Amino acid sequence: MNVTDGRFQKRLEKKARKGLRGWPMATIAYYGPDLKRASKVAVSIMPGEDQEATELRRWFSETGDVRRDSTIAEEITAFLESYEVKSVAMTNRIIGCPHEEGVDYEGEWCPRCHFWEGRDRFTGKMLG
Repeated sequence: MNVTDGRFQKRLEKKARKGLRGWPMATIAYYGPDLKRASKVAVSIMPGEDQEATELRRWFSETGDVRRDSTIAEEITAFLESYEVKSVAMTNRIIGCPHEEGVDYEGEWCPRCHFWEGRDRFTGKMLG
C-alpha cells in the first residue's frame, strides 16, 4: 500500500463537496468487512441524468484501507479524468460488505462477513 500525502484523496473529496456540476457524474462507494477498514472501492460513471452507469471499476486492498492508499486514489482520479467527469457523489462511510450478492455468494447475507449480518448497510446499525 502506498500511503503518502493524500492529495489525490483530498481532490476526490473536494470534487464531491462541490455537488452536482453537470454530467458525466461518478459515484464512489466504499465497502469493507466492518466499519473500520474499507477493503474495496467501487467507482461508476453515469453519462447523463436518468442514465444507467456505463462504466464500473473496482479497487481492492487485502490488508490496508483503500481510502488511505494514494496509488488507488491516483488511479481513481485518472479514471475520472479519462471520462471528463464533472460531478462526484461519494459515500463518507463504508456501506457494506465487499462481496457481491450473486457474484461472490447467494442469499441475503454474505457468509464471510458476519459483521454485516442483520445491519443496515448505510448506518451500520443493527436492524429490528
